[in-house]
Amino acid sequence: MSEGGEEQAFSELKAALGPAGFLIGDDIPTRNHADSSVLPPQRPLAVLRPASTEEVSAALAIASRHRLAVTVQGGLTGLCGGATPAPGSLALSLERLAGVEEIDGRAMTLTARAGTPLEAMQRAAEAEGLLFPVDFGARGTATAGGIVATNAGGNRVLRYGMTRASVLGLEAVLADGTVIGSLNKMLKNNAGPDLKQLFVGSEGLLGVVTRLVFALQPLPRWTGLALMAVRDFEAAADILASARADLGPMLSAFEVMWPDYWTMVTENVTGRRDPFAGRHGLYLLVEGHGRDAARDGAAFEAFLEGIFEAGLVEDAVLAQSLADMEAFWAIRDASAEIEPVLGEHESFDVGLPPGEVGRFVEACRSALAHELPDSRAAFFGHAADGNIHVMASVPEPGPAGHHAVESVVYGVTRAFSGSVSAEHGIGALKRGWLGHSRSKAEIALIERLKATLDPHGLLNPGKVI
Repeated sequence: MSEGGEEQAFSELKAALGPAGFLIGDDIPTRNHADSSVLPPQRPLAVLRPASTEEVSAALAIASRHRLAVTVQGGLTGLCGGATPAPGSLALSLERLAGVEEIDGRAMTLTARAGTPLEAMQRAAEAEGLLFPVDFGARGTATAGGIVATNAGGNRVLRYGMTRASVLGLEAVLADGTVIGSLNKMLKNNAGPDLKQLFVGSEGLLGVVTRLVFALQPLPRWTGLALMAVRDFEAAADILASARADLGPMLSAFEVMWPDYWTMVTENVTGRRDPFAGRHGLYLLVEGHGRDAARDGAAFEAFLEGIFEAGLVEDAVLAQSLADMEAFWAIRDASAEIEPVLGEHESFDVGLPPGEVGRFVEACRSALAHELPDSRAAFFGHAADGNIHVMASVPEPGPAGHHAVESVVYGVTRAFSGSVSAEHGIGALKRGWLGHSRSKAEIALIERLKATLDPHGLLNPGKVI
């Protein structure tokens, strides 16, 4: 940038966005310094807060002319550093570009702006008797654009798929300010390549998602939830096969917790009570959604009776109320609350072929014990879709210790032909490990797409590639 160019760019940005849309100096909120990852905060040059697609377009066009890098920010719930500002970049926050624009009950679609919180979309859909199918713990803060840009997963992937499966149409702005996209409501649209897929899961590398059309689902009228204790993963795999055969599309969640995670939660987190007597080899949370309480409830109980009679379950409790359901899920969702127990640690979100999940956990636990005998680890996750979360303590504080733990876990992941990121994305933290899951040719293609759509490399520099 030429001398005085930054001052000129700031003048143009302030004129385009107004005082509420351009923050600089002491007016920059500390929340815009970092996302929820472990990366250190980084103060951006300025915070851009556009309130419309047109303002996003104008802001990016100005940044492009002046060669100013831009880090895109949504709800700042990401765990991989994707929204922590790159040094010397502007932060483009979509917090003012918010709101549900339309719910079309006949088409069963919801149209929203990128800054709309996930929970707001869920509530808007529910008010119309419909279900917004994406769900995960950060629902109150994560935003529409962020969940699409990272192709978020969560608790309902088994039934409804990743976020990608719910996106019918989108609008995005390229690095030079060009507006691309169609707010398509059609399930069938084969008029050439599906361009929206370029932006779903691209983590802001190729453009800024501004508006979206999501497919909604019928709102369940019945939910069944059982917490089970079983002897090992083989029993869990047999239970999953029975659940798929007996419940079919009713099966909405199948969560697995190994004893290391279970004990760490139930012995250290207030209010997370172990309902079972004695120790068990594995713990399951199985959920079903249905439309007819009598019929679907009976089918769920018949499924439970069948797996008990087959000797697959050592103990189980069936939720009898909403309070029970919340208590069961609270055990599964307590990972953040055991961080003090582990101390300095690394958290992993890996994807495996579902049939390899049990062997992977045993191999990973064995490798950590051999290579880093002082490390403690906990395993849990969405086993039915192959997404396992690993929390492993770092025996040697500092970067070298963290790298050692990463090398072990990602090395085992690569050996099982898995993914170093099942649902959290790559961001900045996993960039160096991308080659464990993607070939050189694939990474080269991503780089070619980036160079074509963002030739100056201004959008989210230092992320993914």
